[in-house]
Amino acid sequence: MTAVKYIRNVQDFAKSKSGKERDWLGLDGLLLALVCAVFILIVNGAGENQNEDQESTESETGYLRKKVRKIIFSLPSAFLIFLLGVVLAIIRGPKAVKGFKFGPSRIEVVSISKQAWKDGFIKGTVPQLPLSVLNSVIAVCKLSTDLFPEKREITATSVSMTVGLMNLIGCWFGAMPCCHGAGGLAGQYKFGGRSGGCVALLGVAKLVLGLVLGSSMVKVLTQFPVGVLGVLLLFAGIELAMCSRDMNTKEDAIVVLVCTAVSLVGSSAALGFLCGIVVHLILKMRNMDSDGHSCSSVLWFHRNP
Repeated sequence: MTAVKYIRNVQDFAKSKSGKERDWLGLDGLLLALVCAVFILIVNGAGENQNEDQESTESETGYLRKKVRKIIFSLPSAFLIFLLGVVLAIIRGPKAVKGFKFGPSRIEVVSISKQAWKDGFIKGTVPQLPLSVLNSVIAVCKLSTDLFPEKREITATSVSMTVGLMNLIGCWFGAMPCCHGAGGLAGQYKFGGRSGGCVALLGVAKLVLGLVLGSSMVKVLTQFPVGVLGVLLLFAGIELAMCSRDMNTKEDAIVVLVCTAVSLVGSSAALGFLCGIVVHLILKMRNMDSDGHSCSSVLWFHRNP
């Protein structure tokens, strides 16, 4: 839903509000966003193994056509669109390039007062904790199992520890809060990431940009076309939502739908998660027999004594 807002409307990030509808033409127009969306659909298709399936069913077609298709399907669509956005950002804000200063920003240790600790805990930690636990820990563990079932299962404990360490260390240097986002994992998978190598390359690229350009990079990123950003976010969100396709029973489906509906209408993931848990427990209690066993397990026992 956020991605669609980014694509359709002009955004005021300072006030966290959507403005007027985006113009069709221009360097951040609706037409540009639609072209990027079509490009991603052509390159990435609907899923992971679609490319191989299409090539196997068309083995009798000409060699040149298959070669062209293979090249198109192997293009790094997200990276190319990001580069396009950077080029458009430079064109949109030429003044930002004039103030470029090479070299890393000055690193200083931040002095955190007692009042800052108190405000940060009450206004930041407590409201953010439900979302961080759900999106950065539980969802990441479940999503990694869904996307990579053959890999070693990661635990909520290990993910929680790394999130905590990142923020405990980074806060002393003025770093932004960091986490393992399920949306980021889904986006990397959608655009071709299948190993830790892509994450390592992303980290190296960020380190190089930080050391070479420092805070000057922000001047360019503020001019990045928001509509293009919305397209990338849209496909990442779709990939994340598609992971619920293994909810193949009515009990699973009703829990997912209740959780989703409440989260969207109430604009609170914590409230949606709580309602989903309540519905799940009610359904489980409903299926319990008098001895505390579920009806399905008793039925299975009678069929398989």
